[in-house]
Amino acid sequence: MTAAEALRLGRSTFIAADVAFMQHMIVHHAQAVEMVELLERRGSHPRVKLLGRRIALSQQAEMDLMRGWLTDRDQPLETRGAGGPASHADMDHAAHGGMGAPGGAAEDTPVMGGMLTPRQMRTLAAASGAAFDRLFLEGMIQHHQGALSMVDELMAKPGAGEDTLLSDFLTSVVADQSAEILRMQSLLSEL
Repeated sequence: MTAAEALRLGRSTFIAADVAFMQHMIVHHAQAVEMVELLERRGSHPRVKLLGRRIALSQQAEMDLMRGWLTDRDQPLETRGAGGPASHADMDHAAHGGMGAPGGAAEDTPVMGGMLTPRQMRTLAAASGAAFDRLFLEGMIQHHQGALSMVDELMAKPGAGEDTLLSDFLTSVVADQSAEILRMQSLLSEL
């Protein structure tokens, strides 16, 4: 068997839940990158900023991997229909109780598990200095725990996670984000 044949066979074992996971995880990671962009402007603690930069670099690289995985399997980058769009910018905020409008019912409803709510994102964006650093760490811990829950939910589905690249990615997400949660908890205790 050639390397190309082995690669092709490794890509043949994915299910719709795998595709939806990758589409949703792109959105999930995008918010983490957005949070780090705020950290660069609003945060003050050098170690928190350094950790944030590392998170943004890894999340961006993983988003590129997820997009490539979807493209290589002729799958759309975004979910449409019952699952909703996989891009927060594409969300129909009116359908979510006015998510975009302050005071709407969805102010405290994240786009998906672990993500910060619109209210939390505004509170984060309004904070600065040590208060921002604390909110950032608390929010990113929540965010990472949500990603771990997404992996658990995917793996509970029969036939999910069998694609070789996806399996490796899931293992990496669990290891990296679990380690980062511990680092963030440690930093949080020092603030």
